[in-house]
Amino acid sequence: MKRYIYEKVVKDLGKKMVFITGPRQVGKTYLAKSIQSEFKSPVYLNYDDIDDALTIQKRTWPQSADLIILDEIHKMKAWKNFLKGTFDTRPENQAFLITGSARLETFRQTGDSLAGRYFHYRLNPISVKELAGNVEPSTAVSKLTMLGGFPEPFLSDSEDEAKRWRHQYYTNLVREDILDFSKINEIRSIRLLIELLKKRVGSPLSLASLARDLQIAPNTVRKYISILESLYIIFLVRPYHKNIARAILKEPKVYFYDSGYIDGNEGKRLENTVAMCLLKHVQYLQDTQGEEINLHYIKTKGGKEIDFVLSREGKLQQCIEVKLSDSDLSAQLKHFRAKLPGIPMVQLVHNLHREKELSGTPIVSAGNWLAKLSA
Repeated sequence: MKRYIYEKVVKDLGKKMVFITGPRQVGKTYLAKSIQSEFKSPVYLNYDDIDDALTIQKRTWPQSADLIILDEIHKMKAWKNFLKGTFDTRPENQAFLITGSARLETFRQTGDSLAGRYFHYRLNPISVKELAGNVEPSTAVSKLTMLGGFPEPFLSDSEDEAKRWRHQYYTNLVREDILDFSKINEIRSIRLLIELLKKRVGSPLSLASLARDLQIAPNTVRKYISILESLYIIFLVRPYHKNIARAILKEPKVYFYDSGYIDGNEGKRLENTVAMCLLKHVQYLQDTQGEEINLHYIKTKGGKEIDFVLSREGKLQQCIEVKLSDSDLSAQLKHFRAKLPGIPMVQLVHNLHREKELSGTPIVSAGNWLAKLSA
């Protein structure tokens, strides 16, 4: 399948370098290699390969190449200065595509030696929108909730194959990537933290509570969560805190890039799937249009909550409540409709017999609504 950022990346390669980051096995290399078909003389080089590494270091790829794909280049010492010099002295009409996962994203954000020389895209797992036209939206939601959106387990169409993939995937992440960010004696605590987080998807995180369970300091928990974010295992949805009459809780909620990995009922997995689709929508608009759009949630100290809200330039744009089967209007939306007059609200229901509108609030099929997002 042609990934959703394909056309945008090809277009931008004619202007600047393009960086593609994202989780391991989300399809970055597949995307990069598929883009080769748009060029006459492309070259793919992976720094993990000894021969390719030497070619990169010595810049001995053909000067006639019109596309140079450099994978895992961030493992090279002083790679930013290398790219800066290489890009600035390249032959006319030679494009550069740079791919990588956790470390590339982390190192990309430090220093400014590449400022103004590249566009950045975040490649995310498959979503309902990306499947639109090939899979019926409700079916897409069910499959993503069960199998997750990483290409290999999703395309296997098998729970058993997805479980096998997942076991190997997370074993490799812990053995290889987490060690890049932490010490070997921290691995056990990080593994236990992952298991705890799998059970707390969609709930505000208490660092103090997690610290007690793990018998470590809250600041250490914060560090480990940052590592898991950097590795694209989890992402945090932070509270929105403007124009709300009552004080709200400050803790973020945690979600996994892989909906099939969480430890929860179908409702929690559905919420995770919606969160992933919304994150992908937001990041796509940020990366392709430079929009200042963000994903949040609202929960007051009194316990009133809206699952997700979208904001643009700091202003609340839409409130989104997620339900597995309840077609009655959420009491939470009723409460916030009075508190937030004029803000569009929608209730997404997966198992919905008929779409309708109650008290000015649409109650719609989760699949149909997610299929209309930007990515």
